[in-house]
Amino acid sequence: MILHDISRDTLTCPVYEGDPETTVTTLRSIDEGECNLSAISMCVHAGTHIDAPLHYSEDGSPLDDIRLRTFYGKCTVITVEGILTGDDMERLLPYCKRRILFRGLGNTYLSQSAAIVLAESKVVLVGTDADSIAPPFDEARPHRELARAGIAVLENLNLENIDDGEYDLCAFPVKLGGLEAAPCRAILFEMEKGLH
Repeated sequence: MILHDISRDTLTCPVYEGDPETTVTTLRSIDEGECNLSAISMCVHAGTHIDAPLHYSEDGSPLDDIRLRTFYGKCTVITVEGILTGDDMERLLPYCKRRILFRGLGNTYLSQSAAIVLAESKVVLVGTDADSIAPPFDEARPHRELARAGIAVLENLNLENIDDGEYDLCAFPVKLGGLEAAPCRAILFEMEKGLH
């Protein structure tokens, strides 16, 4: 089995425009005492992270209320660039598992109509290698449609070296009770081809 780390480094990844920068403070060092000890200050949407429905819905679930199975299971990676429409999603969905990751060099987004089609499907998680699942000029509407359907969103992936196809995804968010998002370590499991 091959493991692909599809996470970005939270400490070096650019933050979403307007969000606070991620900073690390050294509290202690071995040079000065017995151990290294650091503190981090960051937005919960920094780097590779999961958005819960609470991000765009007042009565949406926080992260710790989402079933863990949402973040683990069969997924489909699809290469497509641009803003996906509802018609695009109608064409793609028959080939997809319940978790879909969009690979588009950071330029793949969902329109409101695409989010509506997903909301009416059996999809439980959507991800993108862009810093947001929604285009910059329409952040709220696609997020709200996904939130109303209880669909988790996985953003800021590194899919540069990943081929299209089916994988097993593991993307458990850090347990931050009651919050709308949290960083995660996203991994794809790929079965090696050949004789078994």
